[in-house]
Amino acid sequence: MAPKKKFTKEQVIDAAFEIAKKEGMDTISIRKVAEKMGSSIAPIYVNFNEVEELKREVMKKIIELSNQLLSEENSGHPFQDIGVASLRFAREYSVLFRDLVMKQTEYLSSYDEDMGHGLVELMKGDSDLEGFSKEELMTIFFKMRVFTVGLSVMVANGLLPEEFNEEKGVELLNSTATDVITSARLNKGVVD
Repeated sequence: MAPKKKFTKEQVIDAAFEIAKKEGMDTISIRKVAEKMGSSIAPIYVNFNEVEELKREVMKKIIELSNQLLSEENSGHPFQDIGVASLRFAREYSVLFRDLVMKQTEYLSSYDEDMGHGLVELMKGDSDLEGFSKEELMTIFFKMRVFTVGLSVMVANGLLPEEFNEEKGVELLNSTATDVITSARLNKGVVD
């Protein structure tokens, strides 16, 4: 009898992530992961008690990926970087993006809260946003998130004209951000 293949927890997560990336989170199953790895289901159950536990780990990997994409943006304006990273995630990982944005699942329950607070902290370092309180930054972030998610949905679903490239996306994000920030300053009674 041939010895059983041993797989690390990370290898199992990576295989499940590849399935989610192509087919969505809902398609992950123990059997499908085993097939992807070329093994029986036993090595998966060595690392995970149930598929839900594995899906939670895949969700953590997706959050790490979105944080990595954000860290790769370095315009000197964190607020812009957030939008550009969102558009990039939508373009490069459209299936995962649709899972995150268009389906409310238990795996995403803390995603919005964790990401939102972290991104608002990042926004505090943007010179364009000086003078705003945390509450005001949360409002600005929410308004831009509504716009960015809408634009990202269009990117992920191929709904934009072919000539709409990343450069035009950045221009549109910047223009809208300027409008939102100017409006917030006007509402505060402070205009540059």
